[in-house]
Amino acid sequence: MATRYQQYYNKSVIQVHYRIAKNLTPEQLQERVESSAGFSTFSIIFIIICSIIILENLLVLIAVFRNKKFHSAMFFFIGNLAFSDLLAGSAYIANICLSGPRTFRLVPVQWFIREGTAFITLAASVFSLLAIAIERYIAITKVKVYGSNKTCRMFLLIGACWVTSVLMGGLPIMGWNCLDALPECSAVLPLYSIRYIFFVVSVFTIILLSIVILYVRIYLIVRSSRQEATNSQAYALLKTVTIVLGVFIACWLPAFSVLLLDTSCRMTSCPVLNHADVFFGIATLNSALNPLIYTLRSRDMRREFLRVLCCWGLLRCGHAADRCMLPLKSSSSMEHCTHKHEQQSTPIMQDCTTCV
Repeated sequence: MATRYQQYYNKSVIQVHYRIAKNLTPEQLQERVESSAGFSTFSIIFIIICSIIILENLLVLIAVFRNKKFHSAMFFFIGNLAFSDLLAGSAYIANICLSGPRTFRLVPVQWFIREGTAFITLAASVFSLLAIAIERYIAITKVKVYGSNKTCRMFLLIGACWVTSVLMGGLPIMGWNCLDALPECSAVLPLYSIRYIFFVVSVFTIILLSIVILYVRIYLIVRSSRQEATNSQAYALLKTVTIVLGVFIACWLPAFSVLLLDTSCRMTSCPVLNHADVFFGIATLNSALNPLIYTLRSRDMRREFLRVLCCWGLLRCGHAADRCMLPLKSSSSMEHCTHKHEQQSTPIMQDCTTCV
């Protein structure tokens, strides 16, 4: 066991694993090691995209933090999603900066931290989506879910997201890797075991199916409501669910497919594995789109965004200092439903069907 963990600080391990897992000749490996350390056009584009991800999710966090009208369960979940997406953008930038020829200057423990951090943050983003789906499902099926113990329930779910994400992303550095089993190494991530890759893909697939099931159930419950506005509300809900699931699937399915292919196909037979970075980049776009889907549907949140931008001097809004102190009047259905949900003693479905 001691010998196994001693390899974590052996620089030659990475070169050996990359040469075998990616089926490189010694000349091809040497060319990669000695290639220019500059950034490619693709890398620059995704660094810019990740910077946008960081800024827009930072804006969400500031809006939720500074306005007490957003200090409710739903908006805390959205804030948690924004935080995980912000970290995902930061981790992807770090990953790009340490990739290419710089990869071969790392020792395995540094490589595990580089990849593990990206896995943790991206997993946290996915788990946050699941947490929001769970919270919304409970919100329309239970009575006073967020009563006196709402803080405990909310932070327990948020904490579970992060604990699970850290455990999942940290498994390789804790020992579930292929340092002692070269034939089991992933072609995309040469120090990861294909069994671990399959495990991750399976978990994400289960999460995707769970989100689909929850939103289908939400839609069926809303459609069966006897409210006069049920039809219009149901169509609005269906549109929201379609956008959420469509973007989620569009962003993550290519990455899942490549990782699944990696568990059963070698580099020589599946050259598409050489372009895995492109598919991971597409998955990262989900972190840029989440704020638009989950937050910008709230008119109050959009107004708060404008106030923050005015306070920063990025927009001309007249008396910026006065606008920074103006109280925000609630007008959006999300905000209205969230607060009614916390106060009423009858099921949320009886009074409101638009908070999902």
